[in-house]
Amino acid sequence: MINIYCDESCHLINDAANCTAMVIGGIVCPDDKKKAIFDRIKEIKKEHGIAVDAEIKWNKVSPAKIDYYIDLVNYFFDNSDLHFRAIVVPDKRILNHEAFNQTSDDFYYKTYFNMLKTVLEPGKEYAIYIDIKDTRSQQKVEKLHECLCKNSYDFNRKMIKRLQQIKSHEVELMGLAGLLIGAISYLHRGHTKSVAKNAIIDKIRYRSGYKLTNSTLYRENKFNLFIWHPRNDITR
Repeated sequence: MINIYCDESCHLINDAANCTAMVIGGIVCPDDKKKAIFDRIKEIKKEHGIAVDAEIKWNKVSPAKIDYYIDLVNYFFDNSDLHFRAIVVPDKRILNHEAFNQTSDDFYYKTYFNMLKTVLEPGKEYAIYIDIKDTRSQQKVEKLHECLCKNSYDFNRKMIKRLQQIKSHEVELMGLAGLLIGAISYLHRGHTKSVAKNAIIDKIRYRSGYKLTNSTLYRENKFNLFIWHPRNDITR
């Protein structure tokens, strides 16, 4: 069994004006490795005087905790069992859903599938955990499972065995996924004020070998990023 811990940023229609870049992504790891990974993340917390039940959150990145968050980023890149994939929609304001006869929800599900399609492999089994933050979360979980199985030709749900919502503070890897997604979102929204957050972004750039403003190689296995752009003639 392979687990995928997914999170999202600025995916809602009525997000704040500065939430223009939509990011959906996830961390992938084998189920039989998760306990050792969770334990090591808790050790990193203890090493920095952080409570073991404290949630890993991008919004909590600060100068006082910069070394802690840098260590988390380094741990992700040093652990060969951890992999990351994300899709960035740089400016969702220009999306024209009517041109494709779709709703914003339809686009959301399609983006989730496109994020996961390079991760899913026939013949393997997956458990997907998501942290949906809006009021229709359970409805979205059920619809997303249906869409993923349909588009993956997994009609009997033999590949995607489980798709369920969990709270991000309950699973260490959900928080780590949120940290990486938060960094990408911060960068693509053009924010630069936080020295600590900029340091995290620089560390991810250095360790990944990518600028983070362009797509990575399609088959990039460790840190895979796709920057989505609409067709210019039908965006408006």
